[in-house]
Amino acid sequence: MIKRLLSLINGQGEEQKQIDYYRALMRREAELGGEVFGPIPADRRREFFCLDKNTWIWHEEWTDGQTGQRQSRTTRYDVRPTGILKAQSNGSYHAVGKEEATNLMAAAQIYIKRSLTELYGVQV
Repeated sequence: MIKRLLSLINGQGEEQKQIDYYRALMRREAELGGEVFGPIPADRRREFFCLDKNTWIWHEEWTDGQTGQRQSRTTRYDVRPTGILKAQSNGSYHAVGKEEATNLMAAAQIYIKRSLTELYGVQV
């Protein structure tokens, strides 16, 4: 009861709690998705997730071995009826080839299966 009262006083109503919960689940899905591509080195952060029904995101951050500066790359895949378009780090879109589309599909299937079983307890 006190927790609920405090959340209302602090502007953390039910809607905000749902938003926070959704964001936490998305972060966990993204982390789990990053593991689809193998072990993540200690100096890296990798995320892979489904943003919406047509959009997949692969984001990676790492420390440049020569300069010591943090680097990042975000790849956005837009799945359309006519094919898959890809843009990297806010660049222009271009169609992906068959091999990359096949790899994306395999990664997406692993991501979906792991998310369902490991986060949501659904047996597939």
